[in-house]
Amino acid sequence: MIAPITITEKAIAEIKNIMENKNIPTDYFLRIGTKGGGCGGMSYALGFDKAKDDDQKFTISDIPVLIEKRHYMFLMGMQIDFFEGDEARGFTFINPEIPVRHDV
Repeated sequence: MIAPITITEKAIAEIKNIMENKNIPTDYFLRIGTKGGGCGGMSYALGFDKAKDDDQKFTISDIPVLIEKRHYMFLMGMQIDFFEGDEARGFTFINPEIPVRHDV
């Protein structure tokens, strides 16, 4: 199965850095998901977790990735990037169809 998302090289480097420096257990995956709507619309989440029965599993640039089946359609086509600025740094979700960034 092809992953519904892409991850930029900058984000891949930061994810691998976190996995190594934060001692993420080897049986954990990068979980990518969504959070409820509300007035602000859809928000996105990243974290590390063990696999559950309703997860889709992918490998992106040697990073084991999980997406819960019910979140799959909301993540289709998204790109995860990492930014570093003078006042902030973090991951961001970019939908190439809509020129709006969603920071995590």
